[in-house]
Amino acid sequence: MLKKFIVAFTILASCGSLFAAKGEKAEAATYDYHTAAISIAKSNIGVPYRWGGMAPSGFDCSGLVKYSYGKAGRTLNRTAAQMFYRDGYRPSNLQIGDLLFYAPSKASSPTHVAIYIGYGKMIMASSSKGVIITRTNNPYWHPRYIGAKRV
Repeated sequence: MLKKFIVAFTILASCGSLFAAKGEKAEAATYDYHTAAISIAKSNIGVPYRWGGMAPSGFDCSGLVKYSYGKAGRTLNRTAAQMFYRDGYRPSNLQIGDLLFYAPSKASSPTHVAIYIGYGKMIMASSSKGVIITRTNNPYWHPRYIGAKRV
């Protein structure tokens, strides 16, 4: 009886380590597409703003996010509001790759989206400067922040 218990315990323990390995791989894959999306967005710094733009010839804010994540292998909805209401989940703390949403007022739907790149910075398509990196505490955007989503 003791031998059967030891054998069963050994099998279960090895299955547990297999599941952990799969979980670690899943986390690594998640990290990879977030960092890939950020790299793709960064490669487009300086691209001009174009309303409705979804290509390196010109981006609007959600077009940059959708394009960057799409090239990294993750399909997102088209507009900032659709991303906010339909994609991902609300994280308890910010991580690299999270989507940051902004609105004219706290009670309205989001009209702007950016990608958090860490260290208090975000990358976005600005209507005045094109694709840029700016700080999350930017005096224009900070008061308009309404939440984040992790995709």
